[in-house]
Amino acid sequence: MEVHGLLGDTDSPTYRSKYLARRHPWPRGGDIVRTLTQVAGSIGRPAVLLALDDAGAIAVAEHAADLRPYYLIPDQVPGLPRALADKRLLAQLCAAFGVVQPETRLITGEGDAAAAVTDFGLPLVAKWAQPWLLPAGAGLRNTSLVRRASQVPRLLQHVEGRDLLFQRFVPGGPHSDWFFHGYFDENSRCLYGGAGRKERAHPKGAGLTTYGRWLPNPVVEGTARELAERLGYRGVLDIDFRHEAGRDAYHLLDFNPRLGAQFRLFSDSSGLDLVRAAHLHLSGRRAARGRAGHGRTYVVENYDLLTAGPRSLRALCSADELAWLSADDPRPFVAMAGQAMKRGFTRLARQRA
Repeated sequence: MEVHGLLGDTDSPTYRSKYLARRHPWPRGGDIVRTLTQVAGSIGRPAVLLALDDAGAIAVAEHAADLRPYYLIPDQVPGLPRALADKRLLAQLCAAFGVVQPETRLITGEGDAAAAVTDFGLPLVAKWAQPWLLPAGAGLRNTSLVRRASQVPRLLQHVEGRDLLFQRFVPGGPHSDWFFHGYFDENSRCLYGGAGRKERAHPKGAGLTTYGRWLPNPVVEGTARELAERLGYRGVLDIDFRHEAGRDAYHLLDFNPRLGAQFRLFSDSSGLDLVRAAHLHLSGRRAARGRAGHGRTYVVENYDLLTAGPRSLRALCSADELAWLSADDPRPFVAMAGQAMKRGFTRLARQRA
């Protein structure tokens, strides 16, 4: 299977992979349709198109009519990925469908922020509703945990022209965070998927998975499948949940209408994963399912080391899937390690200055 990459960051370690047949630059002017059409011409035959971020998923869905002559893509409802990726619209959808989600408020200024802090208490979760629109270099995280009232003014500095949300913090335990990855066909039927437990995250409490495990969870799996069916969703998705023990309820935290970073965790005994399942289905072939790999683990080497320190070494040595290191393709790991060391030395120099 020949793989082409259209990535915005040419310094990304992903660009070093020997499995990328060709690297295509991201369009500087933002004309994604024209760029993808040119890429399709260079490939010379229909190709399966998979988005790796929310902005890409939104663009593909909303310009599907222009892209379908050149690419194999799901027949997605055009506005659905935008509604799901936008955290403000997602909260409205959850309310309409009766899906459990933490109470969410739109913050437009100091008054809204003060009221939310009073009502929710601290800590609370701050989210930018459209994270793909955040300015580069501003140091803003898509999602952050607000532990002190003194953190609020810095967020409010950037609120003009952007939707900032405050969300009630759902207390969690060691095994409370879960995610579901799945691929859905033209009838919104799940052809392949699984639930994973987030054992560790960076930053702690409101960050990306650094150590995950594939485990059966009928509630998470059933909720995700039912929601996708009711929405008429087609294609790949990644949904985050947190279990609140006091209510015995799973809160939906995020709905990513795209491929999740840890998709390789869900690789069964036949080697089938979400990308292969999508490729086979969109190209008109059947996927031969193997045994579910319950118990498989996935580690993001650099971030898990920051989260767990020396404890992460045991996970690294025993993991079934590593984010960067592969014996037959080591260059992405080397590039990642080099970048991590450079960032570390830069921080150290700033602290000493």
